[in-house]
Amino acid sequence: MRTAEPGKAGSAVSAGKGWRFVSQTTKRALEASLKKLLLQKPLNKITINDITEDCGVNRMTFYYHFKDIYDLVDWILVEDAEKALEGKKSFDTWSEAFLDILQEIQENKVLVLNVYRSVSREQVEQYLYKMLDPMLKDFMDREAQALSVSDADKQFVIDFYKYALVGMVLEWIRKDMKTDPAVMAERLNTMLHGDFRRALQRFSALRRPSLDEE
Repeated sequence: MRTAEPGKAGSAVSAGKGWRFVSQTTKRALEASLKKLLLQKPLNKITINDITEDCGVNRMTFYYHFKDIYDLVDWILVEDAEKALEGKKSFDTWSEAFLDILQEIQENKVLVLNVYRSVSREQVEQYLYKMLDPMLKDFMDREAQALSVSDADKQFVIDFYKYALVGMVLEWIRKDMKTDPAVMAERLNTMLHGDFRRALQRFSALRRPSLDEE
């Protein structure tokens, strides 16, 4: 069996990491250019030429990374959601965590509103699901301690509240995010206070296999 020459395997790995870094840097530069242009005109008026000229790269570089502007937008939403969740500080209440998410969305207001109006509501929905699902799971896990609730039932409760909250956030976005995030979070907290725990307790009291596990 032939072995790699000393240093060559490491060089290949280093080269791969270097290329990934360059690729990520280029994508971030394209993202920055698109967000800059969105301050000047709506998404449906922006062309690939506009982005590449602002970014200082050629069209082939753009097409190497993305098939079109909407592919770039989709990547930005996914990356921004993941970045927002990285190193997310722990919150004592779900409403504090929800407020933090609303503020993250508001900071990305220009892009989110343009996607909502120019591309598709579904892309914004997926962005919101990615933000809300881990937050709700964290608090459901806390509430489910000492309760006998299956993972499937717990996820069912998570999904129910996730879809309800996403619906509220979509309506907030449709109305240009005019309501103060703190007011919206407080209203929802008033309405849902204690509901997570009560829902899990009902499933625990049934003491039967979840429908998904039968």
